[in-house]
Amino acid sequence: MQIKDVLLVPGNGAFFYDDQEAIRSGAMQDGFIYVGVPATAGFESIRLPASSLSLGLVLTDDTVVWGDMMSVQYSGAGGRYPLFDTDQISDFTSRVVVPRLLDIDASLYLDACAKVFENRGHKAVPLAIQYGVSQALLRATAHLHRKTMAEIICSEFDLPLPKHKVPIYCQSGDAREINVDKMILKSVDVLPHGLINSRQKFGQGGQTFLDFVKWVTTRTRELGRPGYHPVLHFDVYGWIGQEIGLEPQSIADFICKVADTVPGFTINIESPADFGSTHAQIENYAKIVSILDNRGSSARIVVDERCNTLEDVRLFAEAKATHLVQIKTPDVGSIADTARAVLVCKENGVGAYVGGSCTETDLSAQASVHVSVATQADMMLAKPGMGVDEAYSIVGNEQNRLLAMLNRRRAKNVG
Repeated sequence: MQIKDVLLVPGNGAFFYDDQEAIRSGAMQDGFIYVGVPATAGFESIRLPASSLSLGLVLTDDTVVWGDMMSVQYSGAGGRYPLFDTDQISDFTSRVVVPRLLDIDASLYLDACAKVFENRGHKAVPLAIQYGVSQALLRATAHLHRKTMAEIICSEFDLPLPKHKVPIYCQSGDAREINVDKMILKSVDVLPHGLINSRQKFGQGGQTFLDFVKWVTTRTRELGRPGYHPVLHFDVYGWIGQEIGLEPQSIADFICKVADTVPGFTINIESPADFGSTHAQIENYAKIVSILDNRGSSARIVVDERCNTLEDVRLFAEAKATHLVQIKTPDVGSIADTARAVLVCKENGVGAYVGGSCTETDLSAQASVHVSVATQADMMLAKPGMGVDEAYSIVGNEQNRLLAMLNRRRAKNVG
């Protein structure tokens, strides 16, 4: 089954692109914007509206299936690709990718991805393009086989049909208190993110952050239904290392202090420090993991920065340099590589969290759900946006619909 035409349509991401280096360096907020001079290439201001590019594959039966390209909120930081430029991405897609798409069999998913994303003449297909095109190809293959996207992933990777829900993690953005209340009222599995991305939010010696952790647990007990006991997941954007130094022992001591503050809860600490390179990150995160494990701490560290591509995920997992990997879908590239990344984590006994970014779209979020459920990841991000309600609805409803279809398929096969 061939693709007979390709559509490209500029669109919006669900949140904003932010210059992480400028924010770390002390840029102050004024309402919703940040005031100051950008520090990362490509940023005209510290906060920019996120953009996307939709790619539609017109199949020979005239069905059009879509995928969305974009980059992550903190583009150009932590070893990531530069800021998304719609014009440049559209030009590359038209010149290089479209001719390849018109020359493949869309019914063979992994084979199609391999042919379209092949490096030719040292010209790698940008990861944002791989992400959007691989979503569209997955939808095309699912349409042609009259199956769900999850079933295509299961078939291609020789996985059993999934039966269980994947826990959903919500992120709060800056409206932390209101959004925490929303999460608790909705009995979200993993919360709250917290956006601890500045010295003001972390506090001297981390005291402001510790107070916030205690407030979240108190609020959980006040508002939560009987028996509600979420995993607590805080993204500190490297601020433990920024504030108390880059010594693994000191970082591990602080993380244990956080866990001891709220006994009885599992605590995930994402991005405790940025050691400046993938190699240094692996070496030092492995030390932190070892210290926490030897102490029997309930705290787990989660890697984000410096762990971007499938190969990065493999290196961290094999080195046991984290308890949980955030597989940041637009940074990984092809959504088939997100599936591979989950399986690499499982092979190495490391947790797999299919994340992504608030800058994504409804289409990319729904495709991520199918890959997360098919591979039975340990958790997945409610995305896109920072508003909780919309993202939790998009991801949660897609998961519920998918499992209902799979259960029906299973029942028919048994019958």
